[in-house]
Amino acid sequence: MEVMIHTRNLEPTPRLQEYVERKVSRLDRYLTDIDEAQVDLKVENARSAAHRQVAQLTIRTAHGTILRAEERSSDMFTSIDSVLDKMYRQIARYKGKRQDRWQASSEVLPPPDEESVEEARGEIVRVKRFQVRAMSSEEAIEQMELLGHQFFVFLNADENSFNVLYQRDDGNYGLLQPELA
Repeated sequence: MEVMIHTRNLEPTPRLQEYVERKVSRLDRYLTDIDEAQVDLKVENARSAAHRQVAQLTIRTAHGTILRAEERSSDMFTSIDSVLDKMYRQIARYKGKRQDRWQASSEVLPPPDEESVEEARGEIVRVKRFQVRAMSSEEAIEQMELLGHQFFVFLNADENSFNVLYQRDDGNYGLLQPELA
């Protein structure tokens, strides 16, 4: 597993880097197919000092699944510990769902990254590119839940077309299937 540490508004000390690498490398014990772990550490200007130290952890598996967690606290080491605790819970949930849904299947299709396009005053201010792999709508629901997003863009394997999955206010899901005019 490759561990990448990125910092913003923070000068990483050797002690902090060693701490992060030691803690994150333990994730292999719980999920063996992790290819890459990215740790983003930053100090933000927040009103509350209890929310200034931010740690975000993103892991990618060999199958293309992405798990992400973020925590804030007044101490960077506490933020790191909290984000790892959250990641352990996500891994347990992911492994449970994976066993339930794909017990009979020998291959798990990898999901794409999220798409995020923000608009301000009619201008495109951010573009995010991502790789798309075919998956079923059930797999897309799982990936959206794991990422904690309200919508998810994916290539529907059954329809061979791009679809958008979104979570409705009533807790159910909606599926947008665009058609060419």
